[in-house]
Amino acid sequence: MTILDAIIQGIVQGLTEFLPVSSSGHLAITQHITGVAGEGNLFFNVMLHVGTLVAVVAFYHKLIWSLIKEFFRMLRDIFTGKFKWREMNYERNLIVMLIIALLPLFIMFIPVPGTDMKVKDLAELFSGAQILLVTAFSLLLTSILLAVGAYCNRKNSGQSFKHMRGTSAEAKGRESYTVADALCVGLMQVAAALLPGLSRSGSTLAVGEMRGINKQKALDFTFVLGTPSILAAALLEGKDAVEEGIHIEPAVVIVGIVVSAVVGYLSIWLFKWFLKSDKMIVFIVYTALVGLALTVISFIEMAQGVNLFTGQPAVLFG
Repeated sequence: MTILDAIIQGIVQGLTEFLPVSSSGHLAITQHITGVAGEGNLFFNVMLHVGTLVAVVAFYHKLIWSLIKEFFRMLRDIFTGKFKWREMNYERNLIVMLIIALLPLFIMFIPVPGTDMKVKDLAELFSGAQILLVTAFSLLLTSILLAVGAYCNRKNSGQSFKHMRGTSAEAKGRESYTVADALCVGLMQVAAALLPGLSRSGSTLAVGEMRGINKQKALDFTFVLGTPSILAAALLEGKDAVEEGIHIEPAVVIVGIVVSAVVGYLSIWLFKWFLKSDKMIVFIVYTALVGLALTVISFIEMAQGVNLFTGQPAVLFG
């Protein structure tokens, strides 16, 4: 992998991590087209996620800092017997629900029956596939979830789905999450972690909207939720990479992280503009078109047994 490859993939990662179009899906497509493949790919993808982690921490530093301070105040109240579930403020509710939403991630460590793999290993299997059929179907699923989420948001705001191209709707809905809300979002995050093409930000935002959460609060929740998840993934994959002897030039990794961080910060601003102006139809159509095109390409490659872009032999998994 060259510096140029790192720059290209860093730009793709930064642009797509926070837009609801799936960064992992677009990275898989980019790697498929350029022919950059190998066992180091998943590790490098996680390193690019570290760059976007820097971006989200920089963008949400005030909220994250307030959550950290509230976390220690909550611990004090728990140990002094003053903690009351029904009297939690917004920050405290957000902390508790974030913790609950992270619990489904333990599913990733459950063994897959009949194999020596764990559930988390399926992510590497799917992302390393020579033919991107899983990615194609996951992009189509992203489009469906975004459409349903947008419909629910419009319903909460008292406007019809057909007006999605119009002016911004007044943001309505609940601001606080319940345990059921958090678990639903957490389970969707697990699915997004396993399936390249299923947007984490888009799918978890959509679930929040389906549950009746205010779209801006749902957006804040999904971004902050991604912080510990990405950090944990980076640590685990970094450990695996060291144990397995996976080697990528340090300069390549550093360039990828820096590019993804800068571009990612800018893409957060872009995503917030799309959400505020209620133009989610752009992403619904985009993911549907890319998913359909990739489905056609995948079936052609399966029939011919060849990567249409590189000419290399290709099978679905292998």
